Amino acid sequence: MTAHRCCNAALAGTGPKTPAAQIRDGIRPPTFLRRCFGIAEWIAEWIVPGVILALLPKCPFCLAAYLAFATGVGLSMSTLMHLRMGLVVLCTASLLYLAARSIRRTRRLKTGH
Repeated sequence: MTAHRCCNAALAGTGPKTPAAQIRDGIRPPTFLRRCFGIAEWIAEWIVPGVILALLPKCPFCLAAYLAFATGVGLSMSTLMHLRMGLVVLCTASLLYLAARSIRRTRRLKTGH
């Protein structure tokens, strides 16, 4: 019985490797769950900061009302102004980082490095 040509190519070191050869070499093919969690992670990375920025009120009084309604904690206006500005900076920095990382990955894929 002769081996299939893809098995011969994997054994010769050319062409695609079989899953058993990948595991033997320490390369694990992504499982269904890893692919699903990877997609969910990618969505969460982009959606969470965007939603926070979209839903963050511009007025510190509205932020105070939302915070008091959600947690029952009342904060001073100066604290809320700093909290709001911190959230804006954090979410913007997160989105800029994600955009830069995507651009870097795209360039790396195009150049092959």
